[in-house]
Amino acid sequence: MSESLTYVDAGVDVAKAKTLVESIKKIAKKTNRPGVMGSIGGFGGLFSPNFSSMEKPVLVSSTDGVGTKLKIAFLMGKHDTVGIDLVGMCVNDIAVQGAEPLFFLDYISMGQLDTEIAKAIIEGVAEGCRQARCALIGGETAEMPGMYRVGEYDLAGFSVGAVDDHKIVDGSEIHVGHKIIGIASTGLHSNGFSLVRKICFEKMKLTVETHVPEFGQTLGEELLTPTRIYSDLMQGMLRSNKVDGFAHITGGGIDENIIRVIPNACKAVLKRGSWDVLPVFSWLQAAGNVEDREMMRTFNNGIGLAAVVPEESAEALLDMLDAMNEKAWVIGEIDKREEGAPQVEWV
Repeated sequence: MSESLTYVDAGVDVAKAKTLVESIKKIAKKTNRPGVMGSIGGFGGLFSPNFSSMEKPVLVSSTDGVGTKLKIAFLMGKHDTVGIDLVGMCVNDIAVQGAEPLFFLDYISMGQLDTEIAKAIIEGVAEGCRQARCALIGGETAEMPGMYRVGEYDLAGFSVGAVDDHKIVDGSEIHVGHKIIGIASTGLHSNGFSLVRKICFEKMKLTVETHVPEFGQTLGEELLTPTRIYSDLMQGMLRSNKVDGFAHITGGGIDENIIRVIPNACKAVLKRGSWDVLPVFSWLQAAGNVEDREMMRTFNNGIGLAAVVPEESAEALLDMLDAMNEKAWVIGEIDKREEGAPQVEWV
């Protein structure tokens, strides 16, 4: 008779996964907030929300990943920041609609489970949740032999938040004369990394260890700078100011994200040179000989979040942001759009 095979022989170690879950429980517990029920390890995450302060609560959800930025983590052997990116890409998308993030779930898939790498990833997820003031209440770590190269993995995240129906920020009140305020990003965040890798590693033949004077650190360190999580900032802005629209500047850049929040009858008139462009963008543009138009539709170029506010509210909001040591600028305004004309105009 042939030898009896086991799941371990096929590349899946259930016992190792079980040990990892125990570690995750301790990590996730640090992100607990009111509403969390039970702990990691059940079939589903439990959360009991308190909507007593809301007239008509609306749940807002989002899912996203980190993309090919993970390739930089693989090259660096550094896995404790991509979890922050994962949370940021999800919670920023619900926060722009006025929602307070409540809870988060993650999905990690590896060819062969490496518990140390998995724990580092989840520590990053937990840090992102702490920044967003939401709870990590569940997730999945899948071991999938043959699906990934050794040391590689993929991530996905899922966030849920809540907002009172009459407080949803949907851009419906935006009209001609509104100002567009841009708030600084921390760098590339998690967009455009396929082009970044082509420029840095194929065209320039650099490595992640290459020290780049313009960055004051290695290329890898610059590229792994985590995505800025703006959810807490947005909640503060809404409490103190009149904000009629938010845009999270992700894939598609400023152009394609700002039009997601302004009415069809309006256009965004954006001012070139109205904000400080971070060195990483200027460096990438020069190194890759990338045209301005391509830069603007691929990267955030130093603006991670845009707020559309009434003209009379702009100065007060800028003063508030300045007092919080936030870098922010008036980068444009809303104007009337002629039928058939583009919704974004650069001047």
